[in-house]
Amino acid sequence: MAAIRMIDIAANLTDGMFKGIYNRKQYHACDIQAVLARAWNAGVDRIIVTGATLEESREALTIAETDGRLFCTVGVHPTRCKEFEKSGDPDKYFQELVSLAKEGVAKGKVVAVGECGLDYDRLHFCPSEIQKKYFAKQFELAETLKLPMFLHMRAAPDDFCNILEQNIHRFTGGVVHSFTGSAEDRDRLLSFDNIFIGVNGCSLKQAENLNVVRGIPTEKMMIETDAPYCEIKSSHAGIHLVKSTWPSKRKEKYDPDFIVKGRNEPCLVRQVLEVVASCKGINNIDQLGRTVYHNTCRLFFPHDLDTAADELLETGGEVHKEES
Repeated sequence: MAAIRMIDIAANLTDGMFKGIYNRKQYHACDIQAVLARAWNAGVDRIIVTGATLEESREALTIAETDGRLFCTVGVHPTRCKEFEKSGDPDKYFQELVSLAKEGVAKGKVVAVGECGLDYDRLHFCPSEIQKKYFAKQFELAETLKLPMFLHMRAAPDDFCNILEQNIHRFTGGVVHSFTGSAEDRDRLLSFDNIFIGVNGCSLKQAENLNVVRGIPTEKMMIETDAPYCEIKSSHAGIHLVKSTWPSKRKEKYDPDFIVKGRNEPCLVRQVLEVVASCKGINNIDQLGRTVYHNTCRLFFPHDLDTAADELLETGGEVHKEES
């Protein structure tokens, strides 16, 4: 049986943990290459590196340029939006984002604007008014470059959906990643034709989360790790549905042939697919994998859409062609 092809739509490879730094202490050397090797061997054939600030977006692009299978986003996370004003010149900061995104698009590496959105769980990092101001501002970037949006929504469904609706014609589509909302939140997002929902370990914590995920149509779903965060932990409801495992060691006993215990990484995106398949009662995980892969190409890699669609049709899947 051929390996399932997967795309991890969210990996924070700029995080210090991939440089061997945990809580400001160095435990091992940078091991991104070992992490990537495990991902490619597991059937991951593309990874989108997340940008969260101007500086981290620059680093994400630099990482993406090291491998033809790596891509990235450019944008500012809601909890980091104070950086626009801390820069002393918000307009200049935004124009630097535009320039970086243009450079990345020209190189074939930048595939979305983000991570941007609203996070009302962590208002101590950035007040809601500043978040809303610069969330709305980043739609200008998507409109200018005709890029999709890589979106973050946490405890802010009303304001988020209102801003999304006000700007719906300014971007080609988007995915609300690391979704942990209610069934009502899910259904509000699904009411937007061009919005997908990204699922990771944080989406699979409780039995209630699994029920919400069960109601996401497969043709509107993507999978991700949000590495090094959001792993499927032993305490999560979804852990009993995991079939694939990798040997691990604690960071204090680092070994490049083992994953670091407690640090999520892209190879583990397969576990997300397995849990989703089981909780939705899908026996053919290959078919689910092809559908999710096709969804991801629709949004981020439209030049590969025909190939992905052909593979999906060959296995009896349904192709959705509505492109904005």
